[in-house]
Amino acid sequence: MLTAAPFLTPLAAGQAHAADNSAPLRFVLIPKTVHPWFDKANNGAQAAAAMISQATGRKVEIEYRAPQTADVSSQNDIIERAIATHPDGLILDLLDEKGNRATMDEAVDEKIPMTVFDSLPPEGMDITAVGADFCEQGTMAAERLANLVGKKGEVAIMMGVPTAPNHTLRAECEKKVFAKYPDMKVVATGVDNDSIETAQKQASAIMQAHPDLVGWVECDASGPVGVGQAIRESGKTGKVKEVGLDNLNDMIQLIKDGVAESSASSRPEMQGYWAVVSAWQRAMGQKTPKYIDTGIDLLTSKNL
Repeated sequence: MLTAAPFLTPLAAGQAHAADNSAPLRFVLIPKTVHPWFDKANNGAQAAAAMISQATGRKVEIEYRAPQTADVSSQNDIIERAIATHPDGLILDLLDEKGNRATMDEAVDEKIPMTVFDSLPPEGMDITAVGADFCEQGTMAAERLANLVGKKGEVAIMMGVPTAPNHTLRAECEKKVFAKYPDMKVVATGVDNDSIETAQKQASAIMQAHPDLVGWVECDASGPVGVGQAIRESGKTGKVKEVGLDNLNDMIQLIKDGVAESSASSRPEMQGYWAVVSAWQRAMGQKTPKYIDTGIDLLTSKNL
């Protein structure tokens, strides 16, 4: 008779603690940077912790440790310091799958389970990834913009953090959409490093350099807010179209104000929630899925 016993074997010495039903569970959530999008993901993570605590009677703690800027070395330092405290699991949004790899290998050596969200794990690592289909999200935004501008004209892409696997994948898929249409041309790409202020400055400069620009798409949550601010400040609302990403309050306001037409949102609250659920299952010695797709919402003025 088959039983679940093989899946309940502790993965590490640290899981002896996890197996003690009376001891609190502690997970460290480390995003790319301080950012409202990650605040939403943290809200979802805290909701999942409360759910697990209520269901099991066991306290679950989420330590939220965000780098002040989107800097790989800073993020690695936070990860290393978290490893030293031997948590029951790490929940990471990677800035650079190659740049983060050595630090993640340290966590493997210390037998600390990991889950990534809003990202993809380094190749060959047995880690559950929680997030939307990033290519689908970028494709959705680019196709919507293409239709808005009649599939012709000059467009630009705000890249986000170039080393981040989710940002890179969105950009690649957006470019593939525009390449399908002979009368469309990507004339500029900005790099905002997940900063609204940087996105605004770069978008303003790009629109000055390309006065015939007809539209924008982006690869992160900061980019569309900064781009929208630049469109409004330059007096080009309605003339330069924008299809954004995600559901930050500022993004929603840009849609309501008619500066952006819509936004493809990757549901940050749901990503945080299921990342914690996956981390909890790993801490309990359970096998978890390779990927958990949290889906995409298309936000428009009609459904806000």
